[in-house]
Amino acid sequence: MAVKTIWQITHSCGHQAERDLSDRAADRRAGFAQWLAKQECTDCWRAAKEGDEQDKAAWLEAKRAQEQAESDAWSQQYRMPPLEGTERAVAWGVRCRHQLLPAAYASLVLEGETGEAGWEEIEDAARTITRAGWWIDQRSSEPGDLAELLQAATEADRPTENPHF
Repeated sequence: MAVKTIWQITHSCGHQAERDLSDRAADRRAGFAQWLAKQECTDCWRAAKEGDEQDKAAWLEAKRAQEQAESDAWSQQYRMPPLEGTERAVAWGVRCRHQLLPAAYASLVLEGETGEAGWEEIEDAARTITRAGWWIDQRSSEPGDLAELLQAATEADRPTENPHF
C-alpha cells in the first residue's frame, strides 16, 4: 500500500483544505501535514498580511502628516518663505529644511563656535533658497556644512523678481 498523497488539513484558523503532498518524500508527508495544521490557511494568512500592510501604510501616513504639521508650524514661527516645486516636492522640502536648519543650529551655534550674529547670516541665506529640490538634495548633508552648502547654491535655487528673465 502506498503512502497517501492527498491530506485533509484542519488549519489553526479552523478552515479545512485538501493538500496534495506528492511533491514531498513519502516519509516527510505526515510531519509536513502536522506543521500545516499549526498554520493559518493561505486565505487567512494573506488577509492578515494585507491588514498589516494597511496598518503600516496608515501609520506612515499619520506620521508624515504629523511631521508636515510640525514643519509647517516651524516654518511660520521662523518666517521661512514658501518653497517652489511640485506639491509633493514642496511638502518633502519643507520637512527636509525643518530637519536640517535646527540640526545646523545645534551643530554650529550650540556645539560649535558660530555666534548668534553668524547664525542670523546663515538663516538669512537659507531663506533665499526656495527651490524644494535643493532642500531635498541636502537631506543627508552634515548639519555643520550648511553655510558652505548655502554658498554653493546656484541662482536656480533662488527666486528672481522677474521669473522670465
